[in-house]
Amino acid sequence: MTSRTHADRCPGVLRPWIADDGAIVRLRLVGGALPTTALSRLVEIAEQHADGTVLLTKRTNLQLRGIPHHDGCVPADLVEALGEAGFLPSPSHELVRNIMVSPLTGRAGGLADLRPTARLLDRLMCAEPELSRLAGRFLFVLDDGRGDVGHRSLDLGATAVDAGHVQLRIGATLWGPVVPLDDAAPALVDLALAFVASAGSGDTAAWHVDELPRHGAELVARPFARDARTHVRSLPLPHGMIAQEDGTEAIHLDVPDGLLTRDLVDAMALHWADEVVVTPWRSIIIPDLETE
Repeated sequence: MTSRTHADRCPGVLRPWIADDGAIVRLRLVGGALPTTALSRLVEIAEQHADGTVLLTKRTNLQLRGIPHHDGCVPADLVEALGEAGFLPSPSHELVRNIMVSPLTGRAGGLADLRPTARLLDRLMCAEPELSRLAGRFLFVLDDGRGDVGHRSLDLGATAVDAGHVQLRIGATLWGPVVPLDDAAPALVDLALAFVASAGSGDTAAWHVDELPRHGAELVARPFARDARTHVRSLPLPHGMIAQEDGTEAIHLDVPDGLLTRDLVDAMALHWADEVVVTPWRSIIIPDLETE
């Protein structure tokens, strides 16, 4: 059992990390998805307020660094610009909106479309004041049954077992019940609330489910066996063109060193439609492209 001696310090917009070259802020994306217009605007913001680059993280988030700061705070005009671009939808919960999802869910492969589940989970989580106490490293992982993200370290999650059901996950090793897909987001919020109630408070509060005395077993009434259909694992997606189930295509692009620059974003803009998806492999998917 891990014993904490200080609160989590994972950075956000309103709680930056101060590095030698300036402040670092992290922007949470639900399932790695964001409008293409927001990504273009973010590069402009990085050029105006940071070092001009946007870093993709392994948790499908975005990060700016090299930001001037005063007394541990970044400039108010940077915060305003990020808010106007849609990167700060819930100031009270900005640190805890950590929801990783199979990047191509609902578009190609997988057993279920988990995009609505991820969006509902985010809305329900941000509506619960108690969940603002979650650590900035607390992670929800939603695997659509293909096994591409389900092996990641997580606190709570769900793995699809068919088109309409998922099995809930609790920490690294425990499994909850199989529930209808429509019930998954509320059930995960209930588990998160139970975690907060068990985690303690102040500097010694647990950051992760596995840090609880019984590794999360206390969050459910009884243990559940792992459904055989969850025993799947797939490699990261290959780079290049990917056929989508609706007849359109996606491009999976490598991002060298995970750093987006103006030149790279401008090149991507020649292809993209309405949305891009940041992957856990520090790459970008441009989906929903019409075939020629």
